[in-house]
Amino acid sequence: MIVVTRLNGAQFAVNPDLIERMYASPDTTLVMVDGAKYIVTEGLGAVIDLIAAWRARVLATARDLPVLAPEPGARPLSIVHSPASAAEQPPQH
Repeated sequence: MIVVTRLNGAQFAVNPDLIERMYASPDTTLVMVDGAKYIVTEGLGAVIDLIAAWRARVLATARDLPVLAPEPGARPLSIVHSPASAAEQPPQH
């Protein structure tokens, strides 16, 4: 989540993955995928920087997570073909 500020000074957090687009005319407006619009005091460039920093934190956190061994007896992931395409593919072992 990124924290942005409404025009009345109240701060709120928004999920950057749900921002469809942004524009400044002159206030910065965040348009969400559900059509909701939020006008914020941060400039367009500042919001973009917040999103970039958030994405970097997500990647850094994922990189630092320990790699866990699979559970005993767990089956590995595999591609499931549709019946039509399965007939065209050789069996995989």
